This record gives sequence, structure tokens and C-alpha cells, in this order.
Amino acid sequence: MSSATDRYVVRFAGDSGDGIQLQGQQFTIASALSGHDLATLPDFPAEIRAPVGTRYGVSAFQIQFGGNRVTTPGDAPDVLIAFNPAALVVNLPALPPGSQIIVDESAFTEQRLKRADLASNPLDDGSLADYRVIAIDIASLTLQAVAESGLGNKDSLRCKNFFVLGLVLWMFEQPRESVAEWIEAKFANNTAVRDANLAALNAGHAFGETAEFGHELKYEKLPVAPLDATEYRTITGAEAMALGLVAASELSDTEIMFCSYPITPASSVLHHLTALEDCGASTFQAEDEIAAICAAIGASYAGKLGVTSSSGPGIALKTEAMGLAVSAELPLVIINSQRAGPSTGLPTKTEQSDLYQAVYGRNGDTPLPVLAAATPGDCFTMATEAARIAMRHMTPVILLTDGYIANASELWPIPDFDAIAPIETRKLPHATNAFERDATTGARVWAEPGNANQIYRVGGIEKDITTGNISYDANNHQAMTDLRQQKVASVADFIPDQGVEQGELEGSVAVVAWGSTYGTVFQAVKRAIAAGMSVSQVHIRHIAPLPKNLGELLNRFDHVLVPELNSGQLATLLRDKLLLNVVQLNKVSGQPLHVSELTDAIHQLLPGATEMSVASQHSTTVAPQHSKPVAPQHSTTVAPQQGAK
Repeated sequence: MSSATDRYVVRFAGDSGDGIQLQGQQFTIASALSGHDLATLPDFPAEIRAPVGTRYGVSAFQIQFGGNRVTTPGDAPDVLIAFNPAALVVNLPALPPGSQIIVDESAFTEQRLKRADLASNPLDDGSLADYRVIAIDIASLTLQAVAESGLGNKDSLRCKNFFVLGLVLWMFEQPRESVAEWIEAKFANNTAVRDANLAALNAGHAFGETAEFGHELKYEKLPVAPLDATEYRTITGAEAMALGLVAASELSDTEIMFCSYPITPASSVLHHLTALEDCGASTFQAEDEIAAICAAIGASYAGKLGVTSSSGPGIALKTEAMGLAVSAELPLVIINSQRAGPSTGLPTKTEQSDLYQAVYGRNGDTPLPVLAAATPGDCFTMATEAARIAMRHMTPVILLTDGYIANASELWPIPDFDAIAPIETRKLPHATNAFERDATTGARVWAEPGNANQIYRVGGIEKDITTGNISYDANNHQAMTDLRQQKVASVADFIPDQGVEQGELEGSVAVVAWGSTYGTVFQAVKRAIAAGMSVSQVHIRHIAPLPKNLGELLNRFDHVLVPELNSGQLATLLRDKLLLNVVQLNKVSGQPLHVSELTDAIHQLLPGATEMSVASQHSTTVAPQHSKPVAPQHSTTVAPQQGAK
């Protein structure tokens, strides 16, 4: 059991065909209905269907839930539910001593052990001595529970996930009603499957109540989280992104056209938008990445807001067309759900390694505004912000998320739509020149096809700054290059000054981050402040251009610590644009940054401070000032760059 009784961390793990993600999603909903704050981490195998029982095919779902603010899925599980030996051995390194492990002992056969590359049975060889292990014959108990359903043995065993879900719901005193309602709705047309899953759910719950070791499974009931007096729902980043785009359509009175090609982990945005066509969203699945972005550009030319989405490899293919959109001065939103790379990389794992690509990765001087969402719910806000900038400045905009944000879920306070400012566009039907420009933004008119006063030439060849006709004039090319740069720079005039998420406006350490590291930084800085340290959290959502006051703000701190899931890309940008000296904390493992890793880095920057009340599971080292970078530890490096200010 966790030493802190205001939250728990649970990880479900098994084969990708064991219903692990479904199990986790239903437990998430039950936790939310219990009044708990939460954060989740779905962890998919890279193989579409790896051989059953192998380490390559392990799927996992981790959730942290509790009665206080939860912003991460947790560093390490309090409870691991492992459906087979491979799931156990793959996840065992993440468990601290004393953790509880629940296993399906019927899966630990000689054949299954061999598939998991195990020479001996962990249940018998003493390798689990440091953990509280409870072995349950889940398969047999499930077959007994669903015997009256009439299903065959194979189909009956597919109900194992609901048996275990019923048990885990009992362990943490979560309600079953939402799960039962989902089963009844999902399998309304298949009564045998419906009744079997309901029987398994109830049998798992009853097993917890009646098992001889029930006292070892029962956990202390958590208090309700002190949430604001508003409506909440669980939401993934992909869902929030889709809703944000639809909101932008309504706020601007402009239909959106979402053009995409399937790629992990970006495809889920397309899936959600296809169900929102009644809300003004049109979707188009193209034959390839280039066709997708070109179709989106065509939609913007026709007066809709074109949106395209992909991950790093697909964004690379879209690069030339991004230049076309810049040259044509058309609004376009480009969503990059980052994944681990390079090339195909680790398609189902998370990373923040496309920042260079977003800010610098095009031929010619081709600047684009770049934004980054911080959390799953923040995708809603940043989607509307990306659309707002694209239509106000008549430019493509890149919005960065990643696999963790896209797939993870959190409690999201449903916003008051009426409180969101409308989005103004450059659609000016009475303008007599398509290149009439706004004095503040430099944005031209969003010309209407068919309007005789706004006819202009579309293409990628350089245009005359006044007429839009093809121009090879050297001075004109200089003027257009300057104009494109000024258009993007003017975005900084419309975004708010950079503030701090928590902590003071000056002090010893500013932890500066972007994207999905938000939750980890929040918890680490919160603990540092509670320990009396002078530490503040600064989270950047507008990456290009940066907020105007960012340099002045960060110069008020003795140290600037930049944690990233890459090799130091924001750190490079801050040096490039602000001439800052920063300390890097980098991790490239396909997994989110742990709170313990960041607390170690903070404490080593302030060695005289009071110890923080969190034990480190994966230590990192901050190198002394002016020293060489330290060697990686647990794929994490911390290396200062010539010290602080």
C-alpha cells in the first residue's frame, strides 16, 4: 500500500488481446464517478499483434487516482495486476519493494514461462520475495462465473478482464454501476456476451468480499477530491483536440475540414472528429500524407479552415506543402502528435523530439507559429488558440502534442463556451484587393473564390507583395521574406505575458518546461515549495514566437532547469532566442518523466535545502557547474551548460 493515503497507483498489464485498455478505461470512469481526481497512462505494445504471451506483446494501463490534485499517472505502481508471466517480468522493474502484485496463476505454465523467456517460475523461485504477491486462478474462476452463459471456453476466457475489474473495484471501493451500464449498452445485441461479462464483473467483486485473503487486498477508502464547483468529465487529449477544433469552427463561424492519413498516435483525432460532422466538422482520409495536407490547403483556399494531423514521420512528408501554405498565405492548423523516433522509431511510445522540426524544419526562411498543449484537457484550449492565430494572421500554425497527451485521460472541467472570445477572420467580402493587409498583423485578406474583386494567383512561386503576381524581383523577395517573418513575430503582440504556474516571480530555480511534462513538473515543484525551497514552475505553451517577457522573467532566477523528453531541444531554443544559460534534464526512453527524477535534479541544484518528502526511485545526477555532462543514468542525463545567469 502507498505510504501516502490520499492517492493510489494501479497498473493493469497483459497481452494486447486481454482487454487491458478497456479495463483501465472503465476503472477510470468509476474513479471519476467516485469523486477522485486522476491521470492515466495507456502503454501500448509497438507490435500490432505480437505472439501471445511474449514480452513484445505486453499492453499496460496505469492510473493514479486520489483525493488531492493528480497530474501524473504516478512514478511507480502500488498495485500491479499481471495476466501472464510476460506482463509480470516486463513491469517488475517499475515496482518499488513492498508493492502488491496480483497474478493469474493459471497463466504460469511451462509453455507460457518459455514464451516470456523465463527459465524458472517467479511464483516459486523467490524472485518476488520483496513484494506482496497474491496468486489467483483467474481463468478458472472466470469460467465458473460465466458457465451459464452458453459461451465456449475461448469466449468465456475473454471475460477475465471484467472479473479482475470487479475485484479491483472492490479493493478500492469504487462503484460497479457505470461498468455494468457500459456492458449492457455495448453488448445489447448479444445477450450471451452481455450476461457473461456482467457475471464475471459481479463474481470478481464477490470474490474480493469472500476470499480468505480479502484483508490483504482491501485498501483504505480515499477521500473525495476538492474539485471546483463545476461539471467535469474524463477526457483524452485526442477527444479534447477534436472538441477544440469544433469549438473553433463555432467561434469563427467557419467550417473546418480535417484531412489526415492514419498514423500512430495521431489517428485518434480523426476517429473522434468523424463523429462530430453534425457540429460543422468535415473529415477526409487521404491516400497519403502529402495528399492530406494539400487537401487541407485546398479547403482553406475555398474558405474553410483546413486542418491536418500526423506524427513526426508524416510531418516530414508534409514539409514542402507547409511552405506552399506559407507562400500562399492561407490559414492552416497542423497537429503533430509526437512519438519516439527517428524514422519509424517507437510508434506507441512518447517523446518530445519534434520541436526542432516544428520550429526550424523547412526549406527557405519559412517561419511558422508553434504551440504546444500541456495536458489532455489543455488540447481543447490550444486547438482553439491555434485556429485563432491561423485565421488572424493568415498563416499555417503547428500544434504539438504527443502520444502520452493524445491517449492519456484526466478530469476536465467543462468550459463555459459563452466565456470564450469569438475568433475573428480576415474574410472581408467588400475588400477590392486580396493583398490588402492588416496594419498590425500583416495578414492579407482571406479571399473568397468567385469574388471578382479578390482574384489572385495561387502557387508556390514568389509573389509580388502588392498584387500577388509572380515576381522574380530581388527586392520584392527580400520584402516578402521580411513580411513573412514579421507576420509570425506579430503573434507575440496578441499572446499573454509568460507567468508562473506556481512559486514566486523570482528566486533560486525556475523549472521551465513545455508539453506533456507539465504534470510531472507541477508535482515536483509543489513538493519543493512545501519543503521550503525557492523553486517556481514556468510552462511554455507559445513556443514560436516566445512570449515577449520570457527572457526578463527567467533572468530573475539563479538557475533555469529545463526537463524534456528529448536531448535538449527547448534548451537550445532558449539559448538561441534568449541567450540563456540553462541546466538540462533529458530523458529519451519512450516513457514519461518521473516526479522523483525531477525532484532529485532540483535538490542537487540546491544541495543545502531541506530534503523533500519523496523517496527517489530512479536517481539522476546534476553535474557541477562548468563540468562535463554526466553519464546517462536510467536513460536520463542532467548536464548544466556553463551554469546559471
